[in-house]
Amino acid sequence: MQQPSEFQINALVQWGKVMEAIAASKEWPGYECGISADEFNSIQQLIESHVHYNGWFSENNIRKALFAWSKQLQAVELYKWLESYSFPVNHEPRKVGIICAGNLPMVGLHDVLCVLLTGHVAYIKLSTDDNRLMPAFLQILIGFDSTFTNRIVYAEGRMNDMEAVIATGSNNTGRYFEQYFGHLPHIIRKSRTSVAILTGDETDEELHDLGNDVFDYFGLGCRSVSKLYVPDQFDIDRFFKAMFRYHDIINHNKYANNYDYNKAVWLLNNEQLLDNGFLLLKQEKSLASPTGSLYYEFYRNESALRQELAARSEEIQCVVGRNDIPFGQAQQPALWDYADGVDTIRFLLGLNG
Repeated sequence: MQQPSEFQINALVQWGKVMEAIAASKEWPGYECGISADEFNSIQQLIESHVHYNGWFSENNIRKALFAWSKQLQAVELYKWLESYSFPVNHEPRKVGIICAGNLPMVGLHDVLCVLLTGHVAYIKLSTDDNRLMPAFLQILIGFDSTFTNRIVYAEGRMNDMEAVIATGSNNTGRYFEQYFGHLPHIIRKSRTSVAILTGDETDEELHDLGNDVFDYFGLGCRSVSKLYVPDQFDIDRFFKAMFRYHDIINHNKYANNYDYNKAVWLLNNEQLLDNGFLLLKQEKSLASPTGSLYYEFYRNESALRQELAARSEEIQCVVGRNDIPFGQAQQPALWDYADGVDTIRFLLGLNG
């Protein structure tokens, strides 16, 4: 295939405008958004009712995901992303299976976009936790570029005739994916989490922003911060005070249930906890904390800490801090910020090599 055409880029840009309009307002803004009032209202109803199918997919979180996508589906971002790749003029489209996770709204959309832009056919295996949003938005994309029509297929049952696979899941499902798809070209992603490194010199606003990295999407994403590294003598009260603006999260039933359950179990086990009424802090060596809680650990030497994290790099998706991903930006990756650091576009372009 050739470099994605200007027509395709324009279709993606218009798609992003639809997402921005839907994320920002419940009122149809007019045909300039790219879809009719009926289409717009249908999507709105889907978003507002989705929490009944998946309690973690609150209306606010779905709109947050759409807004994040709208910021990336802009011409300057798309061209910057794709300009470094060499797209072959002639190639044979491959059937690429995409097994989506269901922890965040439309979390597999980046993989689908990569497959489409490299000229392959996306066989999408949707998670039962997120099987409504992506088809609805991909149908809008097809309306802007009909060439995608026959290259978006929703897989049912076993995926037996794939020529490559991109699969995302837990460590347990990852082992299954490797056994089942190991003979094919593949990208298999397992469980990861993210950490934040504090120096003690952070401003109150930086700590406020860190709350987005902790609480966005209820902390269910691999880019969600689940572990804090803080210097000796760090004042934990500063962190708790900065988190207060997020206290309404405890009003979400599923989050509150997890918070209450973990608190009860740890107290029964006489674990030492810090608690502000909506977030539990537990001093712990492990990286991945349960929902409603956050692990923390003191450090003395940042250089030694970074060596330790480098040794555990396969467990870590990203690091947040003054010298890393800026506070508040963990859940807003650029198009070229590939999960697990594996370049999906390069993988897909290599299928014809």
